[in-house]
Amino acid sequence: MSNRKMITAALPYANGPVHIGHLAGVYIPADVYARFQRRLGKDVAFICGSDEHGIPITIRAKKEGVTPQDIVDKYHGIIKKSFADLGISFDEYSRTTSPKHYETSQDFFKVLYEKGKFTEEVSEQYFDEQAGEFLADRYIVGTCPNCGNENAYGDQCEKCGSTLSPSELINPKSMLSGNVPILKETKNWYLPLNEYEDFLNEWIIEGHKDDWKPNVYGQVKSWLNDGLKPRAMTRDLNWGVPVPLPNAEGKVLYVWFDAPIGYISFTKEWAEKNGKDWKDYWQSEGSDLVHFIGKDNIVFHCIIFPAMMKAHGDYIMPKNVPAFEFLNLENDKISTSRNWAVWAHEYVEDFPGQQDVLRYALLSSAPETKDNNFTWKDFQTKNNSELVGIFGNFINRVAVLIHKYYEGVVPQGDVNSPELKEINKAATEISGFLDNYEFRNALSALMNLARFGNQYLQTEEPWKTIKDNPEKAAQSLFVGAQIAVALAQLCEPFMPFSSEKLLNMFNVEKKSWSDVETQSVLIETGHKINEASLLFSKIEDNVIEAQIQKLEDTKQNNKKTNPNANPMKEEITFDDFTKIDLRTATILEAEKVEKADKLLKLTVDTGVDVRTVVSGIAESFTPEEVVGKQVMILLNLAPRKIRGIESQGMLLLTTKPDGKLSFVTPDDSNVENGIEIG
Repeated sequence: MSNRKMITAALPYANGPVHIGHLAGVYIPADVYARFQRRLGKDVAFICGSDEHGIPITIRAKKEGVTPQDIVDKYHGIIKKSFADLGISFDEYSRTTSPKHYETSQDFFKVLYEKGKFTEEVSEQYFDEQAGEFLADRYIVGTCPNCGNENAYGDQCEKCGSTLSPSELINPKSMLSGNVPILKETKNWYLPLNEYEDFLNEWIIEGHKDDWKPNVYGQVKSWLNDGLKPRAMTRDLNWGVPVPLPNAEGKVLYVWFDAPIGYISFTKEWAEKNGKDWKDYWQSEGSDLVHFIGKDNIVFHCIIFPAMMKAHGDYIMPKNVPAFEFLNLENDKISTSRNWAVWAHEYVEDFPGQQDVLRYALLSSAPETKDNNFTWKDFQTKNNSELVGIFGNFINRVAVLIHKYYEGVVPQGDVNSPELKEINKAATEISGFLDNYEFRNALSALMNLARFGNQYLQTEEPWKTIKDNPEKAAQSLFVGAQIAVALAQLCEPFMPFSSEKLLNMFNVEKKSWSDVETQSVLIETGHKINEASLLFSKIEDNVIEAQIQKLEDTKQNNKKTNPNANPMKEEITFDDFTKIDLRTATILEAEKVEKADKLLKLTVDTGVDVRTVVSGIAESFTPEEVVGKQVMILLNLAPRKIRGIESQGMLLLTTKPDGKLSFVTPDDSNVENGIEIG
């Protein structure tokens, strides 16, 4: 096994924050693995960064009326801080808009170009004449040929899930101008993936049938069985890494060409800062390359990127790609567009100092080989029953009893006590599971050691034996101290914040993993420990209910056909409704109210009478515009004085998207005044 570990985590897309699905499926497992490898004494480079190119970013920028750079700057900052707040220990977290990345990805492209690895192909693509640019698939909308959805994208119908091409859409239109696009010839550079089928079959299908996860292996095998086709490595866009060739203006590198090269460019940035040679990690057989990704990225990391590196010729292949499945939220698919998510940055705000609770809960539900589900109730149970009730309870009992009976000094004990072998056994078990990317099993092995410690204390009862068998009490708390310190050492990859607290509580330094696997004694007799402090605290029902309510509010908001509509007012009864007297009416006269920019004084024929109404509509209508207008009036509203004028009733109006007011009027302009509505 190599001493050098090149560990990458999928580049998060910088058009939104990070949510728990990302954390559970990529970043927390990757961090556990990287921290574990460091504890083994390996030379680790743990690399990631924001993916800042691609169509979704330009679409969001247009929607918000800002530049793509504004979008990526905003979300890169949010994402980077979220990772730091949750203890994700990247050695380098960069971004694909960095100069080093542009240079590295362009150099990579040029090597393949100069080696003749690309084919140049001319194809017809949709072009927006008014906007003056070719349209990426996501910039084309039309009617889905399968389900009739009129807002299907050129690459997918989000209503029925069908994969589409722009040519399949009925009545395609450009999202840029709304016009019908034309077909226009354009040239792009393709990587003939079909030429790498033999290599991929030999490397993965034969070479990794026994050590890669079945979900990864199965998906790759399916792709290869279907046969690979050339794929364009350039796009006609103005946002991305420019194609480094003459006469390639308006063309950028395909986002899935430049993004994985980010792993290399970010490693270069890290190496330059730390006096390392980046080639040792990417071009040496003495390095193990491991990609942590979600299942939607398997094809890119197991077929396209390896084909690119094979075409280049200087790079090692991944040793493993332990892709995870998806995490659902409260039995529903996590969705950024529907805001159905628990966002990392919001969790840190809502649960200060409880980062490890989320890390623990997500690891214990990690979707390793199949989709899994996160619920707030399960999160609460894992905290209260497991972290507080088992792990924290054991630690607290040991520390409190050592202070109570031995003034905080570890008592004398038998270093050959058979119970101490449980420590070595747990360390070895956890190590084996992590080597095989079995994070849930590794976490269970850690918690089993805490359970053993609790059961041991419960059996030994030092709080009783201290009176009539002090030697036995000392022995049990000596063993308890060893298990507690072992937990402090072994929990670090999983719960780094708690590990730091524990190491401080027991006044010990971090040890290597092999020490915990082989040594019987981790804290010596006579060692002074610090005061006990609560490691975890119970999470009350009202806290969880607030989070569930937040999701329920999101669900209700998603039901809105108009996202700008205000929430429904307090419910009324039918009897309340029957008291309301709505009538048709006509405005006879209108004039401005002195020293009141928003008010008009109206004379209104209600059919019942002619009365005065003061209305705040002067910013939307001139007096001349409203005279003769048929309107609806709330007739039985109690009169009130406005600017000294008695107003008798209220007109019905609504607000348009531009902020201007609009009258609610009868469809039939010949309706008599005074007709009741309802």
